Amino acid sequence: MAHNSNIQKETQDILCALEERGEKPSLLLHSCCAPCSSYTLEYLTAYFHVDVFYFNPNIAPQEEYVRRLSEQKRLLAQMPLPEAVGCIEGEYDPEAFTAIARGKESQSEGGERCFACYALRLAETARLAKAGGYDFFTTTLSISPHKNAAALDALGKEIAARAGVAYLPLDLKKRGGYQRSIELSAQYGLYRQDYCGCIYSQEQARQRRLGKAQERETKLG
Repeated sequence: MAHNSNIQKETQDILCALEERGEKPSLLLHSCCAPCSSYTLEYLTAYFHVDVFYFNPNIAPQEEYVRRLSEQKRLLAQMPLPEAVGCIEGEYDPEAFTAIARGKESQSEGGERCFACYALRLAETARLAKAGGYDFFTTTLSISPHKNAAALDALGKEIAARAGVAYLPLDLKKRGGYQRSIELSAQYGLYRQDYCGCIYSQEQARQRRLGKAQERETKLG
């Protein structure tokens, strides 16, 4: 499995080559949420013409999906980027997520269910990037400290090879990107959710909150 430092070097090599050739290609950026896209956009728009693809059928309930999508659009409208960034809304089809999660419902976050979910979202991003004539595609997912960047990188490249469009390797959390995303979230007053998106991660977040509350009560008692 590749180390994060190798992913960063690969990214830098690509960006340096683009600068040397004076090129600014197009990139379709899958976004999981506005907070994760904030620094990713700040960083990538210096090198690419970017459009955001908001495709997250895993998010539940629908009201949560709508809230996160609204925050994504608000960030794009307010953030002073080098040029306008388009926002493409994917289909909200919770049944697509239910189908890939079937048989994996009891798994902990970060397991096979999550990687099936990543694959679902990345495959649709690659398909749209190919159809839309984009030079690259990538995702904001790896900026989270809870996501395995090396495994995401391998998955992205595998999907890219099948789709016939280039994948941009990316792991911004080791560049201070996650901390910068927190700063930008505060600056723009972004809603920062406390669970990844699906009903299973929502329940695990609820259990974490409950455990912390019980721990506080024990200390006070």
